[in-house]
Amino acid sequence: MTDTSLDFRVARKDLERFMGEALAAAGADHASAAAATRALVTASRMGTDSHGLRLLPHYLQALQGGRIKGTPNMVFHQRLPATGYLDADDGLGHLAGYTAMQHAMAMAEEVGMGAVAVGNSSHFGAAGCYALAAAERGYVGMAFCNSDPFVLLHDGAKPFHGTNPIAFAAPVAGELPYLLDMATSAVPWNRVQQFDAIGRELPDQVAADATGEVSRNPSEVAALLPLGGRDFGFKGAGLGGMVEILSSMLSGMQHGFKLLPMGGPDMSTPRGVGHFFLVMKPDAFVDEGTFARGLAAYLADLRAQPASANARVMAPGDREWRCQAKRDAEGIPLDSANQLAYVEIAEQYQISTLSRLG
Repeated sequence: MTDTSLDFRVARKDLERFMGEALAAAGADHASAAAATRALVTASRMGTDSHGLRLLPHYLQALQGGRIKGTPNMVFHQRLPATGYLDADDGLGHLAGYTAMQHAMAMAEEVGMGAVAVGNSSHFGAAGCYALAAAERGYVGMAFCNSDPFVLLHDGAKPFHGTNPIAFAAPVAGELPYLLDMATSAVPWNRVQQFDAIGRELPDQVAADATGEVSRNPSEVAALLPLGGRDFGFKGAGLGGMVEILSSMLSGMQHGFKLLPMGGPDMSTPRGVGHFFLVMKPDAFVDEGTFARGLAAYLADLRAQPASANARVMAPGDREWRCQAKRDAEGIPLDSANQLAYVEIAEQYQISTLSRLG
């Protein structure tokens, strides 16, 4: 893989193979490597490259440095019939996320709902991957996570909250799930890094420089604005605080303002990230089939609404599923920065490079 043109595309299976081999070479056990690969490829298939394939080098560095354990001993403690706590033992957040969702789904199957707080974890990629895991099994799923400070408070001058994502997914009969995955900042931090890598200007009212002034230049950005921008950022800041409470306080972890930076330079000290997951069984609330019929009717009405010029009304997830179908057929693209990073990984870990599709 030496061609760094922008149309370099790879097959899903080849990307999964490459990621699995690289993670294993960096010290991840089979379960950890499989979970991280699943989450990263899921994100990139849906078009969320900022939380997909772009993150592989970071996880390899954290494994090598000792910040993340490649062979964690994750332990689940069920507290009540519908609640539990997972000690992730400083392992990969992807394994913690999928493991917690499995426990939450098991409780929901028994008593209608299941909630799991996770402590001693690490960055888990795209929150939507874990909500989606529940929806694919017929449950309503939610996922939350804190992170180190990137986001200004409303009228604040310095970062306080992380991007603190909210993800919600629901099963849709005969269709792919309804999927909402959003940062409580105007954009995720990884989007800034991605735009910087490809030399692209940011939208207005999403980020600020070190003085707190709005900037569209990714290389100048020192903080993100909360969802709502300058005028209505109190909404995003409030949602970020809600995610912080669910992720930090329910898991007994320190809140995000005190977390070590994700990007280092310390790659040997565990960060103690917290997550929170909630799963609900629809038929535990209403008669069997009622939820499915109601959601189908809602989505039909939503998608039938008139759109503005040159636009189309879509439900959360519609864009992602369209992108997934295209990328499954045509390959997953790697921009020039990621192509170079993956060549370096192949050389460092002595694994076969990715093959260009087509």
